[in-house]
Amino acid sequence: MTSRFLNSSLFTVLSLTTLILASSCAQEPTADPSAEVSTGEAEDATTTSSENVDAGTRAEGITDTEVIFGTHTDLTGPIALYGVESVNGINMRFDEINAEGGVHGRTLRLIAEDTQYQVPDSLRAANKLINRDQIFAMLMALGTPNNNAVMPLQFEVGIPNLFPLTGSIQMGEPFHPLKWTARGIYYSEMRTAIRHFVGTLGLQRPCIVYIDNDYGQEIYDGAYDQAQEMGVEIVATSSHRPSETEFTATVLKLREANCDLVILGTVVRDTILLFETVRKMAWEGVTFVGNNAAAGQPVANIESGSSEGYYAFSHMSQIYPEIETNQDRLDWYNRYIELYGATPDVPAMEAYRNADLIGLVLDRVGRDLTRAKFLSELESLHEYIDPFGYMLTFGPKDHRGVDSSSLVQVQNKRWVQQDLTLSYD
Repeated sequence: MTSRFLNSSLFTVLSLTTLILASSCAQEPTADPSAEVSTGEAEDATTTSSENVDAGTRAEGITDTEVIFGTHTDLTGPIALYGVESVNGINMRFDEINAEGGVHGRTLRLIAEDTQYQVPDSLRAANKLINRDQIFAMLMALGTPNNNAVMPLQFEVGIPNLFPLTGSIQMGEPFHPLKWTARGIYYSEMRTAIRHFVGTLGLQRPCIVYIDNDYGQEIYDGAYDQAQEMGVEIVATSSHRPSETEFTATVLKLREANCDLVILGTVVRDTILLFETVRKMAWEGVTFVGNNAAAGQPVANIESGSSEGYYAFSHMSQIYPEIETNQDRLDWYNRYIELYGATPDVPAMEAYRNADLIGLVLDRVGRDLTRAKFLSELESLHEYIDPFGYMLTFGPKDHRGVDSSSLVQVQNKRWVQQDLTLSYD
């Protein structure tokens, strides 16, 4: 990874966290059971003293009757699809566990704060979750720059970052006892994309389109570093704001550069808008490759078919009921639709899986729950098979969980797995 990427995150943390922490008020923090979902107008609260996660004492977020988890996510912004689905998936499994009596007499509760994918809002939300709500752990917080900004705050008081909704390599590296991931890794996916499409398939003029934030920079770094290693030139690049809606200039630039491969550091809305611009401008003969953040079903579902043939990497496969052969997956899919009135995508599946895993670990720890015992038990979890048939394994020095991603392609509005698997071992 290049230094420009790490410095961007450090600047965000230093400048914004100073502002947020300085605004904390001095009253004793109290939990608000009604604050299940917030609009992002998080209240300031006092900071707490640093907690040693190895001390074995009872952590905040644990009462006699419940365990409280928190997340800062996008519920109304540019990638709200992912945030809403992840909250739904967690609550779906937590509700099932709670309906059966909880875990050792405690119910599980998630407090979700809406950040609209904005770093300052993530910091304010995290300040509330950590200091006022006093969560046990952060669960599936969304966004690379958002997590990069918040993690130092939560680690200072011993709060684990469980399975963030981002595939950034920084969610797991450098190794930290409080970092836990269960997704494909963007940086590795993009290096594999250059190796495969340039080195194996012979494309010669790679280009990069990316969001101008930590996430997009990691996509750029992965593609650029692999191209440098192979002696290949990146012939054109274009960056844009997360909220960008106009891509005519971008497509013109790439077309004039005669790109034959475009690596995408985009997410959902910008990916769709980019493909629609490519279609309207009748640009043909180019291969587009994205990562797991740009592999949502809405991208495959573009009505005009402009995403047909688009490649991406993914660590899980969508459920298509008309061809699904696994009854358990199909039953879950139908239950989700019945509960939420929407078709679930991969983030909902991930969230349900992560909530199920948490329930299992809490059950193994027993009634005498501490953060240290929870993390120790999570490290001992080997070959856990999730409700969708995927295996996760953790260890004392391996907090990644997921060990591979697969190349997928949009074919007739479905993501179809290709004959290329990326291993993280």
